[in-house]
Amino acid sequence: MAAQRQYEELARQLSAIGAVKRGLARSLPHDCPAGSAAVLTLLGRYGEMRMSRLAELLAVDMSVTSRHVAHVADRGWIERSPDPADRRSRILRLTPAGERQIEVLSDATTRLLAERMSDWSDAEVGQLITLMARLRDSFGDCRATAAPRPAAPTTRTPA
Repeated sequence: MAAQRQYEELARQLSAIGAVKRGLARSLPHDCPAGSAAVLTLLGRYGEMRMSRLAELLAVDMSVTSRHVAHVADRGWIERSPDPADRRSRILRLTPAGERQIEVLSDATTRLLAERMSDWSDAEVGQLITLMARLRDSFGDCRATAAPRPAAPTTRTPA
């Protein structure tokens, strides 16, 4: 029973992480909202990719991904070029300006975390990082594959 209460409290704490994420998003430059920052971050982490892969990593619809991509492309942070394997597709890649923007984003996020967690010891920050990484590993890459849904019960009519 105690474990049940702990998991319930964990669920409440995880849902409150949204407030932390919103605070981090408010620290971003006004011309780079969270969706655009996510596009840049993913391209920085994984390198060039098709828009369909980016949509999968963002776990959003292709139309939402297109809006984010248009926003960062309009600012010169990424380039879109034809995919040699499929001319209908585009390959997205960071530009030098995009790489500089990632540094700006990283600096803003790091400053805010350092400010808000100034009363945390280095060991506590390290422990949080370790535990969050472990939690994420426990869930695996939820974006890449969705958990199979149970089959809907079938109704049989008497023969």
